[in-house]
Amino acid sequence: MIKTKDLYDNFNNIEILKNYEFPILILKDIKNIINNLIDVINMDEYDIRDNDIYIHKSCEIGDGVEIIGPCIIMENVKILHNSYIRGNVIIGSNSHIANSSEIKNSILIGNNKIPHFNYVGDSILGYGVHLGAGAIISNLRFDRENIKVMGEETDLHKIGAFIGDNTEIGCNSVIAPGTVIEQNSIIYPLTFYRNKKNIERL
Repeated sequence: MIKTKDLYDNFNNIEILKNYEFPILILKDIKNIINNLIDVINMDEYDIRDNDIYIHKSCEIGDGVEIIGPCIIMENVKILHNSYIRGNVIIGSNSHIANSSEIKNSILIGNNKIPHFNYVGDSILGYGVHLGAGAIISNLRFDRENIKVMGEETDLHKIGAFIGDNTEIGCNSVIAPGTVIEQNSIIYPLTFYRNKKNIERL
């Protein structure tokens, strides 16, 4: 299985992620990672809401946004109207979540662009990952069986994708459950991606 260090170089002040040899271990431990970050962030810089929701005071949160904790939203993040942050989520600094997108049980390391009508579930997005409008990271097999990652069995039936730094995913693409995408990759619009046949590198 691919190692964390092979996908992610810039941890954007979430240095704890370096302690996990494999990204699947990060995914399994998101709740504890959030708790550990809460212990080290400067609480004076955050607005704290009920149910373990921490939002940096520099953030812009639009009308109709629903946020379920535990969740940490770091500095200079914009979340526009009608988006849904559905628990066990870290959104790294300088990220932009546009209207009507949903993020669940995921870490966005930072400088991520999730523009409109996107779904990100059970995933780790590296620094600078950009999703085109309507791109979906699928996290559940049709048969509801546990998901393999790079051919290896896991004990999870919900896994989205592990996407390396500075990757571009085109509009209306679908990323299959358990997908690994290397750094500096391009997935073209309208792609169903689960192997290396339809990918280019920057």
